Amino acid sequence: MRRHNCRHPMKARLLPACLVLAFWGLAPLTTQAAAEPLRPNILFILADDLGRNDVGFMGGTDIKTPNLDQLAKEGAVLDAFYVQPVCSPTRAAFLTGRYPGRLGLQVGVIRPYATYGLGLEERMLPQALQEAGYETAIAGKWHLGTITPDYLPTRRGFDHQYGHYLGALDYFTHKRDGGHDWHRNDKVNHDEGYTTELIGREAVRRIRERDKSKPLFLYVPFNAVHSPHQVPESYLEPYANLKGVRRTYAGMVAAMDEAVGHILDAVKEEGLSDSTLILFSSDNGGPRPGVVTDNGLYRAGKGTLYEGGVRVAASATWPGHIKGGITINEPMHIVDFYPTLLKLAGASLEQKQPLDGRDIWPVLTEGKPSPHESILVNITPAEGAVRVGDWKLVRRTPVMGQLPRRREIVELYYLKGDPYEKTNLAESETAKLDELRAILDRYAKESIPPKQAPMAADFKVPEIWGE
Repeated sequence: MRRHNCRHPMKARLLPACLVLAFWGLAPLTTQAAAEPLRPNILFILADDLGRNDVGFMGGTDIKTPNLDQLAKEGAVLDAFYVQPVCSPTRAAFLTGRYPGRLGLQVGVIRPYATYGLGLEERMLPQALQEAGYETAIAGKWHLGTITPDYLPTRRGFDHQYGHYLGALDYFTHKRDGGHDWHRNDKVNHDEGYTTELIGREAVRRIRERDKSKPLFLYVPFNAVHSPHQVPESYLEPYANLKGVRRTYAGMVAAMDEAVGHILDAVKEEGLSDSTLILFSSDNGGPRPGVVTDNGLYRAGKGTLYEGGVRVAASATWPGHIKGGITINEPMHIVDFYPTLLKLAGASLEQKQPLDGRDIWPVLTEGKPSPHESILVNITPAEGAVRVGDWKLVRRTPVMGQLPRRREIVELYYLKGDPYEKTNLAESETAKLDELRAILDRYAKESIPPKQAPMAADFKVPEIWGE
């Protein structure tokens, strides 16, 4: 990774106004005095709990994903793309450009009974894009708080909302903990059907019925393929060779891929392919690898700080701007989408809160190295991990009951030679260990306490998302 002169790893540096990027297909690959923002339509498709190797473009063979594979083939596979270990933190990082430790969302997910959410003081991506003249829409899973109406999507910058607020809802009844969790424009909605298909259908509708005088930002966070594992019988038929929950999961992946195909067809039919940047990612690594999901050879899965938990299937596609058929191995993090998209849109990067994301457009289009001197995997009171260059530190304090043990577990890996984290070099590479420890400690000092709270004994389904 390229090193910056930034004194602190969590302080973002805005690029000087005189630094201008050259873009594929728009101009020769030379520096220009003043580049106009490209202002593309932006489509971000987010899978939920998808195994890294459960798509063909990452090497998977068990499950057929022709639409996601074609999308990646037309663009770049992001081989070292990092997210958070679980879903609410990943969504918060994407929409703010800030590590969840800054937000108090670094531990767990936002539950139905939570009395907190993504802070209202945060400037969010759709709000900034609205300011830049974009139409904004979300079709799918929110999962960033429902305490009051002010926490809901249409109060946080989205012109249009469709889908659900929480995780793990029933795919057919749309219920979670006895409450009905399906909404349009933050009002209860009773559309019937399989949620994956409904989300895909809504995304298609938003593309077709968009305000053609504005560029469109469409965020499509599927609840697929998160549990409960449910899918129409027709999607199971091609996977008779698989057994148990793995077969059902495969059908769910196939259903999501089909919905993505309908969305991509709508983009093409509307003549938007040349003016639309399409991003795809999972929100974390696959859970229960080897039983339900497949993270390939990467260690562990969802909820962990190892590569299998945070290094996910991802791609970026825009014909004429991002070269097709390539794989980018430079480390990037989902926080990077925030400043990158705002810059492309011509939106202001001026805000009170410091950014952790970096502009990765030169990485995607010009083969430049990662702009990060370090990438924070996560930091909590009990554990943390950071990647610096090709080195990664994982630090854990195991908890027994309510009390942390005194003995800290420290692991140091050289990912270039050991991407699957098999050889702990903490004892032999003490100087590198001390370097990464100091960086992780600085991240810890800039984090705020986790907002996560236990479930109240008198918990009831919140009226704001109930009937």
